[in-house]
Amino acid sequence: MTSIRSFMVASALLAAAPGLIATASADSADMSFFLTSNGPGNGGNLGGLAGADKHCQSLAQAAGAGAKTWRAYLSTQAADGQPAVNARDRIGKGPWQNAKGVVVAKDVAELHSAANNLTKQTALSEKGEVINGRGDTPNRHDVLTGSQADGTAFAAGEDRTCRNWTSATQGAAMVGHSDRIGLRDDEPSRSWNTSHPSRGPDGGCSQADLKSTGGDGLLYCFAAN
Repeated sequence: MTSIRSFMVASALLAAAPGLIATASADSADMSFFLTSNGPGNGGNLGGLAGADKHCQSLAQAAGAGAKTWRAYLSTQAADGQPAVNARDRIGKGPWQNAKGVVVAKDVAELHSAANNLTKQTALSEKGEVINGRGDTPNRHDVLTGSQADGTAFAAGEDRTCRNWTSATQGAAMVGHSDRIGLRDDEPSRSWNTSHPSRGPDGGCSQADLKSTGGDGLLYCFAAN
């Protein structure tokens, strides 16, 4: 009788497996926001906006959400006759949800307001994992954005985009804190997209520099469609 029951239980589990697999796949397909599990690995040189978008798209593809058009949440500054690009204008209209189906913002306005739902627990990777923050080893909460609090680009002049995401040495990039925690209890420390510029002995934009202040060259990725 025991072996018969075991067979029946095993059969039931096998029968349910396709449904479970389909549900997991559906969750991945519905994902429209994630914090990258890793960066491209070359500091602030992301290959420009196109290279950053490609990185988002590749990670989404691997996670089963490649059917969407993915964009990195990054701004660029006016330079060499080219106008500035605002991160907020690149990411579609929303709403956006993470790999667990939790909505982080319903639209661009909410994303850039105090009402957004971006926290350490909701800014999940494309794999549905929590990214290390302040107090964890290593801390990886510094996320490249190059953006002001409202999602717009900084004025031309002082570099805040690692030379529009082409430098892995000189320059600086504005970063946000994915866990909303910093050294102080102030607005920049709690900001997901504009906490402080990168810095370091290599010039400010190397992979080592980004890691030295609690980062790893990570990006926010949004489905633009």
